[in-house]
Amino acid sequence: MLQAPYGSLDRDKPLIRLPFTHFAVGTVLMALTGLIASIGISLMYHFEESTYTHCQVPNYLPSISASISLVPERYIWRFCIGLHSAPRFLVAVAYFTFYRGRFAKRQLDLLFSGLALLASWAENVGLLMLTYVSSTETYSVHKYGFIVFIASSFLHMLITCRLWQVVKKYSLNPEEMTSYRWKLRLFVFNVICLLTTFYFFRRHNKYCEPGIYTFFALCEYLVVLSNMAFHMTAFWDFGNKEVMVATPPEDKRY
Repeated sequence: MLQAPYGSLDRDKPLIRLPFTHFAVGTVLMALTGLIASIGISLMYHFEESTYTHCQVPNYLPSISASISLVPERYIWRFCIGLHSAPRFLVAVAYFTFYRGRFAKRQLDLLFSGLALLASWAENVGLLMLTYVSSTETYSVHKYGFIVFIASSFLHMLITCRLWQVVKKYSLNPEEMTSYRWKLRLFVFNVICLLTTFYFFRRHNKYCEPGIYTFFALCEYLVVLSNMAFHMTAFWDFGNKEVMVATPPEDKRY
């Protein structure tokens, strides 16, 4: 019996086909799992080490940096962020392609689209820097990674809200309207939490009051969680799309 050559019907089928909603949820869940696991283990097994500061006053929650500098927390966090970061680069490109289609004749918005892409990539690079270089290994690199992450995250969310303000003006899609509203809410919430985090951090270092570092850590969690939620709005933006790995038409052989 003759066998059909490889590259006919079987070759036309996608190797991987995944709804974008599953892709988006899975990507964010990897980071969320790493965060919860790291903080949970620190609280249960490394409470004293993770909540200690130079002020030597009582604190009840570890900062994320303190938590992911311990073992095995750092390895759990690095594993989860490693799996989380690669899809983030792809999602940034997907957004850029989406914006190019919407703003083909709007040069300013096309420029903002490019800036959003660069800011998203820089945010991801900053996350990788602060993840793979802990504060107890090379503090300066960890600090600069944190600064890059926070600054790029703010810039990315700001530009994204600006772009989606334009998108909603010309869209009747209820999912896009919902996405814009949640983006704006999460951006405002993130900025408020970020300013509060800086306030408590400065106050802790200046006055060494008991429990203030705990409020700093709590606000830091909210900054990270609101960032994750902001990226989760891709659930609405690409809800009818799929992620596929397939053979390009020009590479097929018949």
